[in-house]
Formats: sequence, C-alpha cells, structure tokens
Amino acid sequence: MGTEFKNSASDIPLLESSSSTGTASTIQTLGNIIVSIVGTGILGLPFAFRVAGWFAGSLGIVIAGISTYYCMLLLVQCRDKQASQELTAETRTYGDLGYKCLGNTGRFLSEFLIFISQCGGSVAYLVFIGQNLSSIFKFSGVPLSSFIFLLVPIEIALSWIGSLSSLAPFSIFADVCNVLAMAIVVKEDVGKMLSGEFKFSDRTAITSNIGGLPFAGGMAVFCFEGFGMTLALEASMRERCRFPGLLAKAFTGITIVYMFFGFSGYMAYGDQTRDIITLNLPHNWSSITVQIGLCLGLVFTFPIMVHPVHEIVEGKLEKSEWYQKLYYDDCGNSTIIGKFGRYLSRSILIIILAFLASFVPGFGVFASLVGSTVGCYLLDMVLTTPLLVFEAIFWL
Repeated sequence: MGTEFKNSASDIPLLESSSSTGTASTIQTLGNIIVSIVGTGILGLPFAFRVAGWFAGSLGIVIAGISTYYCMLLLVQCRDKQASQELTAETRTYGDLGYKCLGNTGRFLSEFLIFISQCGGSVAYLVFIGQNLSSIFKFSGVPLSSFIFLLVPIEIALSWIGSLSSLAPFSIFADVCNVLAMAIVVKEDVGKMLSGEFKFSDRTAITSNIGGLPFAGGMAVFCFEGFGMTLALEASMRERCRFPGLLAKAFTGITIVYMFFGFSGYMAYGDQTRDIITLNLPHNWSSITVQIGLCLGLVFTFPIMVHPVHEIVEGKLEKSEWYQKLYYDDCGNSTIIGKFGRYLSRSILIIILAFLASFVPGFGVFASLVGSTVGCYLLDMVLTTPLLVFEAIFWL
C-alpha cells in the first residue's frame, strides 16, 4: 500500500489545531501576550505625543488598542465558526484563515505579509540590541555587526524550543526586564517634571499640524504589534475559553501603560523629546541600566517575534513529499533526521536575519518602514476587511 505519513497539526510543534488543547496556563499565556505586543515601539510614544499632542496621542493609543483587540478576537471567532461548519482540513494558522476568505490569494497575502512584518521586526530587534550594546561598549572598538552576530548562538538555542508554553518563562523574564527598564525611564521623566522647568501650559493637547496625526496614528498601531501571533497564542492556552477575557485584561493594562509612558515622556521633555526617549536620558548608570534591561528583554522577546516565521516555513516544508520522507518513518513517527532538519531550518533563518541586520544603517528609520507600513498597517487594516465580510457571511 506504500508508506503513509501523518499530517496532523500535533506533528509540527509550532502548529496546534483549533480542536486541540494547549498546555500553557493563564499566567504563561498572559506573559506571552504581553511580550508579543510590547516592543521597541513604546520608546517612540513620547515623540508621537510631541508630534500629535498629548490628548490626540492618548486618543490614538486607545483607538489602536480597541481596534487591534477586536480584530484579534475576530480572527479566533472566524476560525472557530469555520471549524464548526465544515469537515475539511482544520484552520490552524493565519494563512489557513486567509485561504477561507480569499482562496489561494488570501493565503499568499496573509503569509507573505506576516513573513515580511515578522522578519522585519526581528531584524529591527537585532539592530536595536546591537546599537545599544555598541553604545554601552563604545570604547571597545567592536563594530555593531559583531554585537549582532554574538547574539546568534543565543537566539538559535531559543529557537529550538518547540512551543509557546515552553517559551513562557523566558517571556515572563523579558516582561520583567522591560518593566524595570521602563520604570527607570518614568522615574527620570518624573524627576525632570519636578525639577521646576515643567509647565503644563507649554504642552500641546492637539497639534495644529494635521500632518502629524497620521505619524502618531502609525506609531500607535505599531506599538500594538503581535497581530500575527493571535491564533498561536489562543491555541497554546490550556483553558482556551478564557482567552478573550485574558486578552481584554492584557490590552487594558498595556493601553494604560502606553498612555502614561507617552504622556510622562512628553511632559518631561516637551519640544525637546527625541524620537527614542532613551536618547533624552542623561549619560549615567541609569541610562546604561535601561539599555541593558531593554536588550535583555528583546533577546528573550525575539523568539516570540520570529515564531510565526518558523510556523510558515515549517508549514511549507511539511507539505513537501521529500520532507515527509525525512521527517517520518514507516510508522508515521518523527525521525532523528527530521528533527535535525527542523532545527537546521530554524538556525539558518536566524543566521540570515542576523546577516540582514548587519547591513541596516539605523534602527529608527528601519523600524518605522517595516512596522508602520509593511507590517502593522497592511496586516491589521487591509486583511481585516475580508475577515469582516467573512464574519458577516457566517452570521447571516
């Protein structure tokens, strides 16, 4: 009869079907949600408040947060509705859901945009870490690219971890590093405001320059990155019925933190607010501590950022006959060669991303290009339109 190979979602560690039960606890999932959303974009919020005004900036964050939360829930609802009405292959990924909306075109657009945005975000993380380490050790004479490639072994090791639930401890550690670093920034902001130079009347509520509003809106959307992780996060949860409520709590907390962080930074430095708030900090141990904390946080956030890319690559490999022959034995069990091939594909991807990062001239422009336009805007705004149509059809 020939050799039969398994094609279930459980055979690929990163993919979990809509009917399977994950292993991540509520706290672990919360840590993964936070680390998936909170990234380097928060450091640009004070500048966005400077451009748009503190009231307009706060309103933009609230709108972006509510919109992203709704669209993330919509993804899960459409996936579950489709799974309950059809007996065809299960919807396991964002690409599968795109296929149900627009056929092969939807799958291609979904996976292409996720691939570009997540790879771009991963490269931006490496550049950010490299630039900060280069700044801390600027007297060593070590080039930025060397610091980036020093991260490769660590990121390769983390990429070999097979599931989001296993990454949860690293996510929680990254959250702690980010919180401590941001707390120091807020402390410096408050100290600046209490120094006697602060006047609330000098701060703009809503800018008269209409051209500044789109920039602030784009930055607000960029800060709620992690849209492509929605299905994976929900699938990894042990009690999946609690995901909407948990996501709402996470978004509420993150939105409040974003508003306070942007507000305090703008209030402290006013028109002198830089595009990355850490550049306003004095060159002392507080600044170095912030840089180290953010670098550590991003080192352990990187595996979450690159997770959807591994999912797409391994999903494509799993469909190829030659890979199935390597990955499965005659009984349909995973082979050592197959597992080695999976680890090798992840390692090669990390090396390629590091290689690309070594050619990026600066973090700010690159992050803005990838995050605000190609990544977040197209992924969150364009692809949610067919999903709205998809939902309307299902609920008629």
